[in-house]
Amino acid sequence: MPNMKTTLLILICLSAVVTAASALAPDTRVFELRTYHTASPAKLEALHARFRNHSIRLLTKHGMTLVGFWVPTDADKGSGNTLVYLVAHKSREAATASWAAFRADPEWVRVKAESEKDGVLAERVESVFMSPTDYSAMK
Repeated sequence: MPNMKTTLLILICLSAVVTAASALAPDTRVFELRTYHTASPAKLEALHARFRNHSIRLLTKHGMTLVGFWVPTDADKGSGNTLVYLVAHKSREAATASWAAFRADPEWVRVKAESEKDGVLAERVESVFMSPTDYSAMK
């Protein structure tokens, strides 16, 4: 049975190995900035309702971390018809898998069809994937 000094030395060595391995592991987390443009304020309100009542839960269910949601405050920047949100993914590959699972989810298919029975809510959706800089507070 090892003595206390030997046990402590083993723990210190294991801690150093784990720390070194963590430092070498690539940081693959990516962020996705999504912007939805609607045809009217009424469509934007319907889009808010769909996110509030369904989409947030379903996106989370499929492994996406929702960082925040915003609307522009300036008319020339889309206030009244634009929704912007930020999603964090474990990796770009995880994002692809999460979106595929989300889009195939029977509940999402039903909710989308019901919410768009009078026409699509978002005329245009923009998606930009981003990696944090080394000086970013959020990684």
